[in-house]
Amino acid sequence: MDSDGALRYALGKLGAWPDSPWGEDHRVAKVGSKIFLFPGTVDGRSTITVKNTEAAVDELKQRYPELARAARYLDKRLWVQLAIDSVPDDEVCELIDDSYDQVVAKLPKSERPG
Repeated sequence: MDSDGALRYALGKLGAWPDSPWGEDHRVAKVGSKIFLFPGTVDGRSTITVKNTEAAVDELKQRYPELARAARYLDKRLWVQLAIDSVPDDEVCELIDDSYDQVVAKLPKSERPG
């Protein structure tokens, strides 16, 4: 999966919508008013930046030390950037699902989908 495929998958989630808050070159997936996926490229590699628990972020960094790193400008305990070209698609989808769930759980009830 590449970052465009990750974005397409994310936008299939209930209440998800695309936004480009920093211009067309910087697309994100939001639910309610919050971002849950930053797709992109770094050094020619497809990446995703997603939210998770501290334990899950630490585990991901340990499991993929060359692919996972702290997300710039975000809480480094809860957000991780991952080069996804060497990660199985089902795991990429699971990370997007987890990020979506984490963000939805923090939304005010008036912004939660469904």
